[in-house]
Parts: sequence; C-alpha cells; structure tokens
Amino acid sequence: MSMVIDLFRKYIHIPSASREDTHQKPSTPEQLDMARALEEDMLKMGLADVRSDGHGYVYGRVPANAEKQSAIGLIAHIDVVDNEPCAPMNEKIVSSYDGSELYIGNGVTLSCEKYPAMKDWIGKDLIVTDGRTILGADDKAGVAEIMALAYRLINDKSIKHGDVLLAFTPDEEIGAGAADLDIPAFGAEFAYTVDGGTLGEVEYENFNAASARISFTGTAIHPGAAKDHMKNAALMAAEFASMLPDAETPAHTEKREGFYHLVNIEGVTERASLTYILRDHDAQKLDQKKQMLNALADIINLRYGESVCSVQIREQYRNMREVMESRMDIVKRAADAFESCGVTPVFPPVRGGTDGAQLSFRGLPCPNLSTGSINHHGRSECACVQDMEKMVDVLIEIVRAR
Repeated sequence: MSMVIDLFRKYIHIPSASREDTHQKPSTPEQLDMARALEEDMLKMGLADVRSDGHGYVYGRVPANAEKQSAIGLIAHIDVVDNEPCAPMNEKIVSSYDGSELYIGNGVTLSCEKYPAMKDWIGKDLIVTDGRTILGADDKAGVAEIMALAYRLINDKSIKHGDVLLAFTPDEEIGAGAADLDIPAFGAEFAYTVDGGTLGEVEYENFNAASARISFTGTAIHPGAAKDHMKNAALMAAEFASMLPDAETPAHTEKREGFYHLVNIEGVTERASLTYILRDHDAQKLDQKKQMLNALADIINLRYGESVCSVQIREQYRNMREVMESRMDIVKRAADAFESCGVTPVFPPVRGGTDGAQLSFRGLPCPNLSTGSINHHGRSECACVQDMEKMVDVLIEIVRAR
C-alpha cells in the first residue's frame, strides 16, 4: 500500500472521539494520544517548527524551496464523533469493488443503490470496517493525506513550493476546533481544510448555524386532583414540537434547504426541554427560524400561562461564503489543481460546518477540500484507496510554485 494508506490505517487505530459534555481542552485525553503520534511522525519526517501546545493542536512547516510564493496552510482535525464506537478498529481492504451489494459485517451493507457515490468506485479498492465501528475517515483521511503530502515534499526536492504550513486541530466535531488555532503563529496567507467527501469537492459555502434550547415549566399535582390545576410540561414540549413545519427537518431537506433538527428531548410533568440545531445557508432564513421558535413560545405561554415556555438561542457559525466571495482566487487554485490531476471539480454547499468557516471569519480564508470518503459519522463509513492517493496529488498541485 501507499504511504497515505499506511498512515491512514495507523491513525484510525488511535481512538480520538471528542465529547461535548466536558469542559476540557481537548475535550478528551485520547485526542492527546493522536496529537503525540502526529508530532512524532512530523519530527521523523524532518519537518521544521514542529510543536504542540498541550491542548491537542499540532503545527509543523515544510520549508520553502522557491522564492516569492504564498505561504499555504493545510488543516485537518484529529477528533472523530462519539455517537458510534471508534474502537476496537478492524478495518479491511475490499479489492476491485465490483459494484454489487457489499456486506461488511454486523448487519451493515453498502451498495451503489444506497450510496450512489460508490458507482465511481467500481473497480477501485475500498477501506471499510467490520461494521462495529465508524472508520474515522472524518477526518483521519484528511490527516493522512496532508502528512503524505509533507513526506513527498520533504523527499522530492524537484517539487518547488513556498512554505507549506500544517495544523491539526482537536474538537472539530463539537464545534470547538478552530477557536484556539493560533493564526498569527501559524503564518499562512490562506489555507484549506481537508475534511470533505467525494473526490473533487471544493466547498466555500456552508450553513449558518445556531442552537436553541426551549424550556417548559409545568405544575405537578396528583392526577386524581389535577383538573384545572395540572400543567404538564412534557405535553407542552410535545405540542411545541408538533407545531414546527414537518417538511423542514434533515430527513426532508437537501442542497441549500435549511432545517430544524430536534437533537434532544427531556421531560416530566414539572419540567421539560427540547434542544434543536437550526441550519440555513441564507442568514435571513435562519433568522426566520429563530423568530418561529419565539412565536411558538408565545403561543404556548398564551395557552398555559405567562413564562411557562422560554427560548434560549446560541449562535454557532456563519456561512463562509461571505468571506470567500472576495477570495475566489483561492477556490480557483484548488479547482485548477483538481483539473490538472484529471478530476472535474464540483462546488457543493456544505450541509454542515467546517473549521474553515470559523477561520475565514477570523481572518484566514479557508475553503474545504474532499478526502475521498463517504458516509461519515456512521458504521457504513468507507474510503477509496485510489481517491485518497489522488488527493495527495491534488494537494501537491495546490502548493506547487506558480
């Protein structure tokens, strides 16, 4: 196997799930194991300025061998989601996928019918798990591709380039990865996150995002004496949820359509709560979703009494298109790199967020690139060997001297 695949298979065996219910940085100690492994590998490769900050951020530099070139950053995150197990890892290579339904184990099957992107992988080699865990391609694939790029640049002096700056971040999956990346010390003029899906994707727009917690206060009393006295907070929560548009959920939307996503519900008679995430590529439409929640709270309060329902909204991230529209030269550089490698670039809107969105608003323009993997965050996650290898070629063309 190639170096990028060897690195990928090494890194996915290091469990590094992040968790939202902690107040540490990084959120889990396992991410520090991944950070240490990267730091060791970078030092062995001979990168310059290798350093980690003890909080899961790791930096390094491939020194320039050409003058008057932009300092380009490449970024990937070291954490994986914790909604499914990430260990024990038992990955396997499926050689020359023939396009038929593929049973990988533990009741998990993959097929072109279920996942149309796999049609482009017929005849190629796939990396899958045994169906008991996620693969961790989000974003160990991006990590491995950046590291393989660094190895090639260090060992092939015929590739001319400016400073290539590497950064690996923790806690991206809980929305906290970009906040503490030291942009001035990083030193990039612009950057790319390598944290996408199918080969050829160049993403420069993403959801505007907010979260909302709706709280309900009821009145508990013995049900035998409840008439005209009981106010059931759990029923209020159910009523509130039922008033939101049925068609505006993740299961019914695609492309640039936004949604309300109920991620948690808790309740008893005396108190209850709903937690939503709100998403829309259009900032005005996201504002309308926030207004809808407040309007429904007003209805609940009119029906059941003043202040029985309250809404707390927290802003999460914004659509980086606002920044990238003035730096489309960076997007074009990536698109040209794909084309030079025989890959047609596509520009899908991200139905989620990336570290690049936060970094763009912090002053580091940072679109997102594909990794050659699909079905992230679930046990059907898989990656394509040849597409991951091609991504290393694409990264070479991105940083190549102009």
